[in-house]
Amino acid sequence: YRKIEQGDIPVALLTTVKKSSEETWTHGLSFDLLEQVSKSLELPIIYAQCDVSEYEDVFEEKLREAKKMGATSVVYGDIDIAHHKQWGIDRSKNAGLDYEFPLWQEDREKLVYEVIDSGFKAVIKKVNLDYLSEDFLGKTLTKELIEKIKSQGIDPCGENGEYHTFVYDGPLFKYPINFKILNVIKNETHGFLEIEEIVHE
Repeated sequence: YRKIEQGDIPVALLTTVKKSSEETWTHGLSFDLLEQVSKSLELPIIYAQCDVSEYEDVFEEKLREAKKMGATSVVYGDIDIAHHKQWGIDRSKNAGLDYEFPLWQEDREKLVYEVIDSGFKAVIKKVNLDYLSEDFLGKTLTKELIEKIKSQGIDPCGENGEYHTFVYDGPLFKYPINFKILNVIKNETHGFLEIEEIVHE
């Protein structure tokens, strides 16, 4: 969003998808939901569908695909975890692209408030049960909710994997992504929502 505000034009979104379940790594989002996001943002999504063993190679292959579409740089949202940043740099270099980290070393709390103040709507899709209970699932980020998260000693941005969100509306969206919650699922380490899209007419 910041890059667009500065006049840059995005070529595509890129996300990694598990071969086995056809859901995104980390967030567990379905192709159907992502296609709705793509339509609302009027941006194509490049899917890097891979197993763990081929994650880096497929990621780089898809970056090269983006380069053919006209991309010159990869924009990452990392804030301050050095090895995550280096991973992104390595993938970009190997694909022959520049790289940018516009949020690097900024204050985590200020960043999450910037997202909320800018008008983006993000629902908590997944929680690490070591840090947050499943009661937080399905709640949209607000300043009040962030205060509750902080009161439990949790990073407000969830940058360490405490929670993950699905962004369903905001200033870049032509229309909000309507979805319904099917189930709350728990395993030994995480709780997450099973959600499906309600197709926009």
